[in-house]
Amino acid sequence: MTDSEGEMAATGMVPADKAGYVLQRATGTLPEGAAKLASEIGAVGVATVLARGNRTAVRRGATAALGTMRPRPAEWYAFDPKDQDTPDWYPQGLTGDEDSGSAGVPVFVVSWYFKPEPPAAERGVRVTFLSPRTLKYQHALLVEARPDGSYGPIDIHAGGVAWYGDLLYVADTFRGLRVFDTRNILDLRTAQQDLGDPARVGRHGGRLHAFGYRYVIPQTDAWRLAQRGPRLSFAAIDRTTTPHTLISGEYADTSRDRLVVRWDLAEDGTLADGTPRDAHVLGHAKIQGALSSGGTWYLSQAADARTNGKLIVQGDGDATTRPFPIGPEDLTVRDGRLWSVTEFRDKRVVFGVAL
Repeated sequence: MTDSEGEMAATGMVPADKAGYVLQRATGTLPEGAAKLASEIGAVGVATVLARGNRTAVRRGATAALGTMRPRPAEWYAFDPKDQDTPDWYPQGLTGDEDSGSAGVPVFVVSWYFKPEPPAAERGVRVTFLSPRTLKYQHALLVEARPDGSYGPIDIHAGGVAWYGDLLYVADTFRGLRVFDTRNILDLRTAQQDLGDPARVGRHGGRLHAFGYRYVIPQTDAWRLAQRGPRLSFAAIDRTTTPHTLISGEYADTSRDRLVVRWDLAEDGTLADGTPRDAHVLGHAKIQGALSSGGTWYLSQAADARTNGKLIVQGDGDATTRPFPIGPEDLTVRDGRLWSVTEFRDKRVVFGVAL
């Protein structure tokens, strides 16, 4: 038994075969496409995006998200009424400045996937930069750019997001992980006077469009699952391991085995190796987020749009269950608390509880 397997067995997480979760780097022409787009559009930092936040979260708003949860979270922030009510966009992933280690400002990053109702066209994935200090926030559209400078939306579920160094890792359920560089947040206002047609994306008539969003972030790298079958449904960072690790795993609503997997991270933010450090059986259905910290595992378990979820805590010995809001998703650690985000309409909050 390896050291990591011994650690997992001690906390009740059963070691599993990690072979199916080997990742292969698939960079392709993504850097060239991103560079071509950046040559025409000026890049800005996360602090600038927050300073220009065009929406404001509500501290301790959208209390319907909490359902019957007692005690309530230590803190929570609700998205504004427009983002609460939209049937098109659903929050899924959550990460923040403490995961990154180099963000420079306090910030949460939330990933959303587009769930279009016909005849609406696919708009892909967006991320939100939210300041816990000012509660101002701003959306940015994730795009895939090509070497000729054209670009389009990314049609994936974006079930999880993790930030390490400058790199955002977005879970692509059936393929693996997509990578975006936060040094490459591009401001369309530097390239043209307006934000283009809110119904279009890409280049049309010599102009740039991003469905009305001011900021786009082009994909710069990718890691693909070497085998078909496994899925990556969420993402997280563990800074208590040596080296630090990226976490992902599989949501499933059946009783079959579901795995959570960790990969070592290199200092530059990339995966040190596509072969996982370890893998283990989750042992629970409907897990929307998983995070290890200091030898303890935290699992976010969903129910439905009217029923509270659960937080499963697996340390030494038996697992314990704690109350959680309705529709909990991805997990991250910030400011000594465990944070998550909820997904359902009029119940969309970023919330924190004691570790």
